[in-house]
Amino acid sequence: MTTSEAGQQPPETRPKILLVDDEPNILGLLVTFTTAFGHDATGAANGLEAVELLKKQPFDIVITDVLMPGMDGMELLGYIKKHHPHTDVIVVTGQANDISYTDVIKAGASDFISKPFDHNELEAKLNRLIRERHTIQELERLSSHDSLTDLYNRRSFDLKLWEEAHRAHRQEYPLYLAMGDVDRFKDFNDRYGHQAGDNVLRAIGRLIIGSTRQNVDINCRYGGDEFAIIIPQTTMEQAVQILQRIVESYHDLAFGVTALSVGLARFIRHQGKSWAEDTNDLIIRADRALYKAKADPNNRIFQDPE
Repeated sequence: MTTSEAGQQPPETRPKILLVDDEPNILGLLVTFTTAFGHDATGAANGLEAVELLKKQPFDIVITDVLMPGMDGMELLGYIKKHHPHTDVIVVTGQANDISYTDVIKAGASDFISKPFDHNELEAKLNRLIRERHTIQELERLSSHDSLTDLYNRRSFDLKLWEEAHRAHRQEYPLYLAMGDVDRFKDFNDRYGHQAGDNVLRAIGRLIIGSTRQNVDINCRYGGDEFAIIIPQTTMEQAVQILQRIVESYHDLAFGVTALSVGLARFIRHQGKSWAEDTNDLIIRADRALYKAKADPNNRIFQDPE
């Protein structure tokens, strides 16, 4: 990524860089260079100030000097590796420092740069780290998402449901699970072919993503033409409204004789039962509600009574 390309990125997608140095002139240069590279730069005058900033917001990369009062760069590196393991660190050392490249890499740093540093070297090291981060994020996404619909895959569904059930119980808010599938999908596939069937599933993925709350609801492809939506922090009425938007929007797309049916159930934590039993109970009740919705052509969304 060149400097001009980085500068064209929307602010919300620019890498967030935290720069840490107790020498004001050097810190100012680091902030100026990093901003010119097109990144979102924040300065901290020492390690302790950097820790407070890290507690308030996440940073993608930290560039820190070694010799600083209060908390030096190696101590800051140790803190970051323990509390912010997904943050990369570049350590900057002066010629007089008795710390080698091997020392900082063994301590968990992603890279190393010596003073006096060259802005071209700094830009190259930042660009390499950012490319590596993008690659890792894309690999993580491929392992967690269904490639056809861009929804979470079945493995992610199992993990997310477990996490959300624990969180909902701990924070005492309701959690709902919607299970849905495409009525007469096999007939559609047989008539129009599997490519047309894939187009149906892609359309459902887009509808679900567009109709649910970003970073709140968890949208999954459960398998085949089945999908699941984990809906936290809501009421039954609000959850039904979300599902009605999806069902009605799908109807407007007019994919032949197909339609969507959805079952909805609330998570219940039973005394004396394990978490696995309770999450499985939630899936069973949502799935049972789905089949009741499919049996009634006048009711595409059925709510579990429990």
